[in-house]
Amino acid sequence: MNIAIQGFEGSFHQIAAQSYYGKQTTVECCASFAELVRKVKQQPGVDAGVMAIENSIAGSILPNYSLLKNSGLHINGEVYLQIKQQLMVLPGQTLEDIREVHSHPMALLQCMDFLEKYPHIKLVETEDTALSAKHVAQKKLKSTAAIAGKLAADLFGLDIIAPNIHTAKNNYTRFLAISRNGTAPEPDANKASVYFQTSHDRGSLAKVLTKIADAGINLSKLQSFPIPAKEWTYYFHADMEFESLDLFNKGLEHITPLTEHLKVLGVYKKGITH
Repeated sequence: MNIAIQGFEGSFHQIAAQSYYGKQTTVECCASFAELVRKVKQQPGVDAGVMAIENSIAGSILPNYSLLKNSGLHINGEVYLQIKQQLMVLPGQTLEDIREVHSHPMALLQCMDFLEKYPHIKLVETEDTALSAKHVAQKKLKSTAAIAGKLAADLFGLDIIAPNIHTAKNNYTRFLAISRNGTAPEPDANKASVYFQTSHDRGSLAKVLTKIADAGINLSKLQSFPIPAKEWTYYFHADMEFESLDLFNKGLEHITPLTEHLKVLGVYKKGITH
């Protein structure tokens, strides 16, 4: 399968795509999430997409919820990826040789406890972790290291001289697998993503949440977004976890009369961490 991702070859998006769709997956690299969504919708050679939606430390990527809602695309599944940052160099280089470290600002920040041990090393911010690794390899930059994932080191022939240098070991990013056409839920599907609106009446959202709980459904995510055309009116993105499809379907029946514009984005199996 050819999967659209945000970022460059060797990025964490590619690792997530291979984790979900298999190692033989090829990727269509996109400069932005908007381009990713557009290619999944319109480009015949793109089978599906993998898009980051939230991080366990940084929180939700809010623009992506709106992109997803307005796209008409479907969620087929999810994958949780532990973000492991590696310090990589040209073969033969050592930590003592390094004078600069190149990476995305967020990656540099995630590794600051390690980097502060080497105050003589200059930190250079770039647009992408994997692209930093590619530049070190292609330009044969001696005395320069990159911070990126292991896949980047494998693809570009770099040596990892300091593995897992990220400070927070519980740093996970959740990615959604999205496609033009929805698929029928697997019999053991246990998670769904929906969005809905409620009236502006007092307690309207509380009534919906009570019905969800009464149906035996766990609400694992609730995110609100303003509706631009209506002042102080919101729609909600909800992730629901349940033990059976029957429970979910009954829950939908109970909340439908209490909501407006209810739409199921996808019913799928809860992701596991990689």
